[in-house]
Amino acid sequence: MSDEERERPRKAADAGSLDLWYRLAGLYSRAASTRGRSARLGFTVTLVAGALVLLSAPLFGTGWAGPFAPLIPVFLGLATGLGMYFSERTELRRREASLVAALGERGLDARRPGSRGLDAYYDAQLILLRSEYEYLLERDAGRSARLFEDSFGFTPEDPFETGPLNVRPDTERMAELRRRWERRMEMRRGTREAPSVGLREDVAYRFYPREMTVGTERVVREAYILISKRLIELRYGKGLTKQRFHEAPESVRRRIRRDLAEYEALFHPK
Repeated sequence: MSDEERERPRKAADAGSLDLWYRLAGLYSRAASTRGRSARLGFTVTLVAGALVLLSAPLFGTGWAGPFAPLIPVFLGLATGLGMYFSERTELRRREASLVAALGERGLDARRPGSRGLDAYYDAQLILLRSEYEYLLERDAGRSARLFEDSFGFTPEDPFETGPLNVRPDTERMAELRRRWERRMEMRRGTREAPSVGLREDVAYRFYPREMTVGTERVVREAYILISKRLIELRYGKGLTKQRFHEAPESVRRRIRRDLAEYEALFHPK
């Protein structure tokens, strides 16, 4: 990704609003791992407590705990894990409410991140979101697909393809797609409100705009290239020897080779 592309959202929207959007996305990203981190902490505490109970038995016996000695490590692990989970969830709600209010003061609806334009989104993330939408269409997940249509202005008729991809970040074609989606959202604004979204949708689809650091960019690229690879295999078969691949137009075959090469470079670097 070019330096110009990394700067694009900050040229199009004020830095204060972008910072709020990116902080909210970061909050949701951390919240997505709360359950796993709480479970790991609870499991660790259970193991440590169990080891201490066993080590104390030769010195003090188990009479001090009675028949509940085997349950003490489990109780401590559950209490610690659940305590961490609910503590972090409470802090999440507090910080979320603060960011939602701050965005509201700027005339932005935190529950509808794309309703006032897509300036906060980098091209790479829009490609991922549109790829997710196409994958849902391929799987006949109409209800979830409509969420993307109403949130970002996507339609099946968009001149966007994945499996293989026909667009790249920081290109005129991508800029035209962005304008197309924004025009559609603007036309709907007075007649049809975008659906309310939040943590659940962001965990599932990365709905909220993200700061495109080097690490985030790689994660996003991996995600949309993986979708493209899955759709390539679904449509043309695995490998480049299937009849369906050879029957495809040369331009499509070139794009298939390019996406598969990028997949290998990202997931199996030499």
